[in-house]
Parts: sequence; structure tokens; C-alpha cells
Amino acid sequence: MRFDLQRTDADDVHFKSLIPLLDQYLSITDGDDHEFYNQFNQLEQINHVVVAYQDSKAVGCGAIKKVDAQTVEIKRMFTLETVRGKGVATQILKELEKWAEELGFSVCRLETGIHQPEAIALYKKNGYSVIPNYDQYVGMELSICFEKSLLKNKCYLT
Repeated sequence: MRFDLQRTDADDVHFKSLIPLLDQYLSITDGDDHEFYNQFNQLEQINHVVVAYQDSKAVGCGAIKKVDAQTVEIKRMFTLETVRGKGVATQILKELEKWAEELGFSVCRLETGIHQPEAIALYKKNGYSVIPNYDQYVGMELSICFEKSLLKNKCYLT
């Protein structure tokens, strides 16, 4: 199934309407640790957002946040329960990767929770490899971190 994807920013009204639903979902999966994780999910410094639409209704979102000159972090990935399993998250993720590459970045990384098996499967299916927990996630037993090189499988002529 194809979804309409729109590049936007964190001020987008549809993106902002999905974020409380994401936070509600994460409060369940994160349990008592939700407040700790939530402090790293603020929308400041998020300037690149993709919103997915089905029949003009926002059904999913994701964002990238600059880490350094080569790296972006995938943030705020979410799909409505009604469209889960239909490929929308993969489409959002691929669009974020494409956008990151267009902006000159070569690495995407992310953190998700060990109690989110669908997210873990999504990232593995899309070529992400498990890496040691980074930055604020070091020592967090409920976190699993992933990374993907955007340069992988590229052929350059010299």
C-alpha cells in the first residue's frame, strides 16, 4: 500500500497531532522509565519531519535530528494502529534516509525500547545494525540502539 509522504518540520499541525498519541503509546511500553526517555524526545532541534497520509489523514510520522556533520538520529517514529503492518513505517523511514542523504549525512542512528518488538523488527528489516548504546542511553537496559550507513551499497566511479 502506498501512502502520501510530505516533508515538513516540527511545527506541522499534523505532526503535532500525532506526537501525543506516540507519547501515550510510549508511556505504556516504557512504564516507569517513560519520564527519563521523554526528556530526549522534545521537538526542539528537529527541523526535518516526514508525515504520512492515507486519504488526506495523517497516519504516521518520523523525523531526523542532526547529531554531527555525518550523523542524524531518527526520532519520533510512529504509525496509527489502524495502518500498522501495511508498510507505512518503512516508507517513512526510507524517506527520512533519502532526505538525510540529500542533506549530506552518511549515517542514521536511533534508539528504541526492548519492549517494542515491531520497531526492532522494522529497523532490522531495513538494514540497521545493533550498536552499543550511545550518549544518554549508555547503561539503559531497556534501550537498544541501531545504526545504518547511508553509503552502504553505493558505487562510485573514479
